[in-house]
Amino acid sequence: MSTPALATAAEGATHIILVHGTGHGGWCWYRVATLLRAAGHRVDAPDLTASGIDSRQLRDVPTFEDYTRPLLDALRALPPGKRAVLVGHSFGGMSIALAAEMFPEKVAAAVFVTAFLPDCTNPRSHVIEKVTVSDWMDTVTDAEHVPPSVFLGPEFLRHKLYQLSPPEDYTLSQSLARVSSYYVPDLQSQQPFSESRYGAVTKVYMVCKQDQAMTEAYQHTMIAGCPVAEVREIADADHMAMFSAPAELAGHLAHVANTYA
Repeated sequence: MSTPALATAAEGATHIILVHGTGHGGWCWYRVATLLRAAGHRVDAPDLTASGIDSRQLRDVPTFEDYTRPLLDALRALPPGKRAVLVGHSFGGMSIALAAEMFPEKVAAAVFVTAFLPDCTNPRSHVIEKVTVSDWMDTVTDAEHVPPSVFLGPEFLRHKLYQLSPPEDYTLSQSLARVSSYYVPDLQSQQPFSESRYGAVTKVYMVCKQDQAMTEAYQHTMIAGCPVAEVREIADADHMAMFSAPAELAGHLAHVANTYA
């Protein structure tokens, strides 16, 4: 698919909620959010719990639902009949999946940007457990912490996630990255997402072809296991597509919002 121009918001089709991944915060969307707002879209980029500038610590967030609660609260607060396009990056795919499961009537579309895409057959943790990262490098994990913790190391970020991104955005990450969790034990204990709720929500997958962590091959493996309405590709995006290809990503998101909302 060719890259769409950044479309001006269609009337009533403008609410986009951008959801960050592990260790990051709403700050990582600053380039994309600026472009979308300039085109007339309403954009929110919340910090999930114990992320970004949220003051809580990981020990205060024992479950995945607790972690995702700022997104769930944002959907719960939507007026009757209003819907939003949810955009999840990386581990943010799990958060928008949970939101779609809980509030399918409030989700116009769920967009997965090189993100975990759970299916409706396996345990919710399945796509996390099956991902293969060749080298976690200096990433630090603590399985005994509650919840199990992960801190993505600076060399891992530089070489696996940000390798095509502007150096100033990598520098920003070093000031703002936080300890987080993949909540695998908690997600293992949950029933699979349902066909009638999460499964019924329109999904779009954004493949980032230069991702060195969530590889292109694994992105397509997840897509094969979970039907989506569209697959779009960004040829020159690393894992942090919002930094390495912000205009292209924003163009796709604006087109998706105008198409499905």
